[in-house]
Amino acid sequence: MSDLIVRPASSLEGTLTIPGDKSVSHRAFLLGGLCHRSFRATGLLNSDDVQRSRRAMEALGVSVRDAGEGAVEVQRTGREGFRKPSGPLEMGNSGTTTRLLMGILAGCAFPVTLQGDESLSRRPMRRVTEPLTRMGAAFEGGDHLPLTVRGGKLKGIRYEMPVASAQVKSALLLAGLGADGPTTVVEPLPTRDHTERMLRWMGAKIEIASAPSAKQSDITIYPGPLTARDLRVPGDFSSAAFFLAAASIVPGSRVTVEGVGLNPTRTALLDLLRRMGADLKIQPSSESGPEPIGDITVSARPLKGIEVDPAVVPNAIDELPVLMVAATQAEGVTRLEGVAELRVKETDRIRSMVAGLSSMGACIREEGDAVFVEGPCRLRGARVESFGDHRTAMALAVAGLVAEGPTQVQGSEWINISFPEFGRLLEGLRRG
Repeated sequence: MSDLIVRPASSLEGTLTIPGDKSVSHRAFLLGGLCHRSFRATGLLNSDDVQRSRRAMEALGVSVRDAGEGAVEVQRTGREGFRKPSGPLEMGNSGTTTRLLMGILAGCAFPVTLQGDESLSRRPMRRVTEPLTRMGAAFEGGDHLPLTVRGGKLKGIRYEMPVASAQVKSALLLAGLGADGPTTVVEPLPTRDHTERMLRWMGAKIEIASAPSAKQSDITIYPGPLTARDLRVPGDFSSAAFFLAAASIVPGSRVTVEGVGLNPTRTALLDLLRRMGADLKIQPSSESGPEPIGDITVSARPLKGIEVDPAVVPNAIDELPVLMVAATQAEGVTRLEGVAELRVKETDRIRSMVAGLSSMGACIREEGDAVFVEGPCRLRGARVESFGDHRTAMALAVAGLVAEGPTQVQGSEWINISFPEFGRLLEGLRRG
């Protein structure tokens, strides 16, 4: 186990480029392997999670060649070109790989076993296996990894998700590509739409119907092949979020993040920080592609507490840990309601953030599936635990920038799951 030592900063200044978006990088490999044409992807995130997706597709017979400078070439295969892997596919800690791959494997003619590390093996899978079973797939192993996917002839269904989840939605849409007839996923609240964007970019027929007066959306995918197009992966907004929050709370700071993804289903944190009083400027890019891209500049100024509506939680779910850190420096109470999904991430992120920030002197408490943070408060450096979670580790590192004395984040090696360069980039912005 390795530790990250963070010392207080007098200010943060500079311009940085964030590594490629994790969600888009996953989909470049997973959807790319379904295509009937080779393509080139640049700017991919080189993290453990994303490599799980790459190695899984290679095990299924997809050829991936490194082309230098963060680029890869994915050779044409299509689902009909898949082969049975020689053994179980190792998912590591990647829930995205696991759940989206279930949708892909649901239509394959051979069984595949998926297994993961201890953390991933505690995460629920029935939310994916239940609707895929209704489509015609079969699963052995219950609600957790390891489990075996036994694909079959799939039929299109209409499925109303009980809980908004981009991963569940994506698994069903990918299965629907190979089903008999259209598949419709009804999501109760908007969630990340990276899969829909990339499917459309690759030529899939997909329709989205949303009632003007309702948050609910019907997303329908029609069976058919995908044709790849070259892809540039934008910088990962969820990774940029740690620097945006840090610049908003360290006095005298001004930080610009260049070339970051501005997908509106991912950037709810920007609206939340604005409501808290953060000074944010966004410069969109004219570059074309499935994802909008631009530059974000944040300058520090006093923040105030806010109430976070449960309706925005799905589009800020990965950024809520660092929002809790920003809330410790805001005047008044910040209320985060309806954040139950945080409990079924790599760890229970409500528990991990309340424990970590409490040990640093924050006034933070949980009540059921809600979190309350009262500020501003003077944080003190402490020895805090990542609980095996990359976002908890990075959020507590940001808290260390405004604490009195050094903060020691235990288990910081988990940061490599999504953001190996985090520590180096954070130190590069330090001005004292």
